[in-house]
Amino acid sequence: MMSKEASEASAKQFIAFVNKAPSPYHVVNECRIKLLNAGFQELKERDHWDIKATEKYFVTRNQSTIVAFAVGGQYQPGNGFSMVGAHTDSPCLKVKPSSKKCKAGYLAVATECYGGGIWHTWFDRDLTVAGRILVKNDDKVTHHLIHVEKPILRVPNIAIHLYRKHNEAFGPNKESELVPILATCVQDELEKPTVVQGGDEDKTSSQSAKHHPALMNLICKQLSVQPDQILDFELCLADTQPATLGGAFDEFIFSPRLDNQVNCFSSLQGLIESSKDKDSLKNEPNIRMVLLFDNEEVGSESAQGAASSLSEWIMRRLCAGTNPVAFEEAVSKSYLVSADQAHAVHPNYSDKHEENHKVGLHKGPVLKFNGNQRYATTAVTAAILRQIADKVNVPLQDVVVRNDSPCGSTIGPILSAKLGLRTVDIGGPQLSMHSIREMCCTTGIQQLNILYKGFFEHFPAVDASTCID
Repeated sequence: MMSKEASEASAKQFIAFVNKAPSPYHVVNECRIKLLNAGFQELKERDHWDIKATEKYFVTRNQSTIVAFAVGGQYQPGNGFSMVGAHTDSPCLKVKPSSKKCKAGYLAVATECYGGGIWHTWFDRDLTVAGRILVKNDDKVTHHLIHVEKPILRVPNIAIHLYRKHNEAFGPNKESELVPILATCVQDELEKPTVVQGGDEDKTSSQSAKHHPALMNLICKQLSVQPDQILDFELCLADTQPATLGGAFDEFIFSPRLDNQVNCFSSLQGLIESSKDKDSLKNEPNIRMVLLFDNEEVGSESAQGAASSLSEWIMRRLCAGTNPVAFEEAVSKSYLVSADQAHAVHPNYSDKHEENHKVGLHKGPVLKFNGNQRYATTAVTAAILRQIADKVNVPLQDVVVRNDSPCGSTIGPILSAKLGLRTVDIGGPQLSMHSIREMCCTTGIQQLNILYKGFFEHFPAVDASTCID
């Protein structure tokens, strides 16, 4: 049993992380800061890599995917990779490339639904925008993060008097009814934004012509730039209510984006803690690696997604040497923990869960099984992780969905099939998955931290004692 103080401390560290990470770009930035502070060196894909034993590195792609790794002191090309993979994105509303809308005297912002969100939960929330902006200064284009830290948008519900079936069946039209309000046209006219417009704002290529000046003003003011300097942006909407501890005994975390920032945070924490100094790596034969991908919520089919060649190319670079089949040899010695959140049993809908697999909060991370390969767990990969969990005293739970229930999926089957990796699917238990506000337990963060640290430290020995092939 871990102490309440220890679990709360880990939970508070995670809360600080998620409150600073309203978009995948912010997730990667927070990870980058943590890694640099822990002595990891940043690499660029386009550069030559001179990798050394017991050293620690990371590389990003698109500023929304990050791969970090620590090289074992006994590593040789052809040795294995101890890997944990998760994803940086969450379901959200994204600002459309041309978002300017006027509806019944209101300035509205056109948005696109990203992923499989529970969209009715986005109504009557205090919303803002966050993401990245590409800014041109003279002949140089730079990447900037933005997070407007105040409520500027809202999708108001229709009054019950005007829609009596609201409580029986409310399925909003995602194009016409899920449109956030920015301002009234009257107040917009009175305020008359006065930022200097660069060039001809009637040109369709001008970003300032595609979006309300009121929105552009907020962005430009925060970055201290003019509208004509903005080449493009990718903005998502985010709830302004911060994550917090909750419940009568402060045992819960009420937060946005638990799926899947919990595993981004904990896997990185496990890598950092397991590789704190060179002594902790000197006898390690493997490369310890964390892969945090973008675009999982929409299928991973992107240059920065798990279905890309990024994982293979990085592994091949690290296997480079005199042995021409080092990569192929390494794959059979490697193991991937696909880390994504899991469904805890819902007390009000317990019949939706399989009778013998009702996952509880505080009872440990969840091994995910699915005979139709929506998850990549096998008896072999589960047995390996069970041994590691036992060594570090972290309990595990099993889950399988009902035969009459749909099943989600993860990056696990994608990478398992693409690379031929032994893979296990696992995640922390939570409620309200894909809602704008989700819920998990404080102990879940610390349990995952310990499990991932233990995985990096114990996998080579456990694997050596597991003789299957």
